Amino acid sequence: MLTREAVLAEQVPGGFAAVYGVLRALEEAGKVRRGHFVAGLGAAQFALPGALELLRSLRDAPPSEPVCLAAADPAQPYGATLPWPRSAGRPSRSPGAYLVLEDGRPAAYLERGARTLLTFEPGVEADWPSALASLVKDGRVRRIELARIDGVPALESPHAERLRAAGFVEGYRGLALAG
Repeated sequence: MLTREAVLAEQVPGGFAAVYGVLRALEEAGKVRRGHFVAGLGAAQFALPGALELLRSLRDAPPSEPVCLAAADPAQPYGATLPWPRSAGRPSRSPGAYLVLEDGRPAAYLERGARTLLTFEPGVEADWPSALASLVKDGRVRRIELARIDGVPALESPHAERLRAAGFVEGYRGLALAG
């Protein structure tokens, strides 16, 4: 799906106006559809017919496992097409940062350098600690050494026990997980 906000976030030369003519021609040819498919996004939304069917199938789907994406990944809409939810810090689409999504909503944000973690309200009950640990287990990050969680020392965080259950251990600077 393509929206004005997504084009602006990707810094396409000429902005949305540069691609609108092509999108309109694709719509007239029946290759894409224009509509208001996702609430909260702009009115100018274009999608392939198959993408619309996928969106419809996910509308009533059972909850899925949390997934950890790079914060700058185009598949991750927060900070580009959707605003970041409230947190104790300032998440951004920075290279080297990661976001754990549960059912499409942010649960936890690992800042670049893997030393600071932010959590979001919907993620309180989510299994984001296991998704975060998968970064190390899958080899995407060599080591996570959390010094602070939501602005407090990691060992004093209410999330410390859940992180320990996911394999994190106490270290000199806080909670650590290494591959």
